[in-house]
Amino acid sequence: MKKFKLIPFVLILLAFAVLAGCGDDKGSGEGGDKIKIIAAHNQTSPKNPYQDGLLKFKEVAEKESNGKIEVEVHAGTLGTEESELVEKLKLGAADVVLVSPGFMTQTGIEEVNLFAFPYLFESYDHWEKVVDGEVGDKMAKIINEKSNNDFKLIGYWTAGVRHYYGKKPINKMSDLDGMTIRTQTSGVVADYWKQTGAIPTDVAWGELYQALEQDVVDSAENAYPYFVQQNHHTTANGKYITETGHDYTTRFLLVNGKKFDNYTDKQKETILKAAEASVKAERKALYEQEEEYKQKAIDEGAKVNQIDREPFIELAIPLQDKAAKEMGVEDMLQKIRDAK
Repeated sequence: MKKFKLIPFVLILLAFAVLAGCGDDKGSGEGGDKIKIIAAHNQTSPKNPYQDGLLKFKEVAEKESNGKIEVEVHAGTLGTEESELVEKLKLGAADVVLVSPGFMTQTGIEEVNLFAFPYLFESYDHWEKVVDGEVGDKMAKIINEKSNNDFKLIGYWTAGVRHYYGKKPINKMSDLDGMTIRTQTSGVVADYWKQTGAIPTDVAWGELYQALEQDVVDSAENAYPYFVQQNHHTTANGKYITETGHDYTTRFLLVNGKKFDNYTDKQKETILKAAEASVKAERKALYEQEEEYKQKAIDEGAKVNQIDREPFIELAIPLQDKAAKEMGVEDMLQKIRDAK
């Protein structure tokens, strides 16, 4: 009889334990529960602005949650290709990732390519006004809706202002005639470089140093912190830098929307606060590094020259108009122009 009476009591205790365990799995973040967030970018340099941004995300998320949110930051260790990171985000192997507009178009969200238009922005102030305003909000909504909530944008980062660098300086547009340039090989970016007379060429980022050194490509384009960290300016085909300033780049800080929706309100609030802090930290690091790495390139023998950008801007405008019409973002393009 005693055993018979004890069995229901034990079952009740087990039931309570299971229910408590279920609460832990959800990670309420308001009791003793804890969640772990895997945050990743594709750059391997520890001095990269991406790393500064995600470390700030980690700092704020862990502090604001009193340690109930743990953030593990990966610098290139989960993948050096954006496609790898996005796949991990969808599968749940990563929780926060960085991607570019160029990659996002491959997921079927054509509208994001608006932010990759050559000469769309005239300064960082102009860029910030756009991405932190109405246009940025609308783009975030498009990304979320068109991805069926697979992607939720929680911040706009930048990868700097991109310039040409190659085996000779550019003094006028005709200097690009017949020059191979490592850049996007499709879309409005490729169309633009073709219009200048250059030949867009596909080379993996990790192979670009060797390609420049061995004359596989004549030139490339990127922002100072990125190509100088990779020593591209020391190669035979990378030492001449012309400040074309053709792209004030945009990068998307993403989470999985479906997973985000399952967090508690407190966890959501903390993650968004950490994202906001990461945006400020990443931009500040990037802006400071641009001057630092420009000087480093000059000190190490690179030659930097300025150019009249107006002919390049004039070439870009009709390409912007055409692409915006095809993507159905003419209203957003006009708002960007009006914000100058």
